[in-house]
Amino acid sequence: MVFFGAKAGVALNPGTSLATVEEVMEDADLFLIMSVNPGFGGQKFIYNAIPKIRRLKNMLIDVNSHAMIEIDGGVGLHNAEQILKAGTDILVAGTSVFGAVDPIDAVNKFKNIKRDTSIL
Repeated sequence: MVFFGAKAGVALNPGTSLATVEEVMEDADLFLIMSVNPGFGGQKFIYNAIPKIRRLKNMLIDVNSHAMIEIDGGVGLHNAEQILKAGTDILVAGTSVFGAVDPIDAVNKFKNIKRDTSIL
């Protein structure tokens, strides 16, 4: 749904159940899964986000939604491939890029990560 070019997004904290978004699955354009508790950068990734991404991806498929899934918090080169394979479309990689010795190299490494969307 688009109004004047705007899109609708929903953010979910780590402890927020996917049941809270069932009623808006077909209306939202983007779902942001927080994989850390909001507050400050550099936190460790909460790995319970991986099955949550898979469940959300399957829920979106079930309602024929083209909404994107974005993940934010603790994303790095060590877990990006696994996060993408779970069904994420957009990675937010703050500290792992801006805290890197060579941020441009870090961005290039993220861009070259293999994406296999057959694994859901």
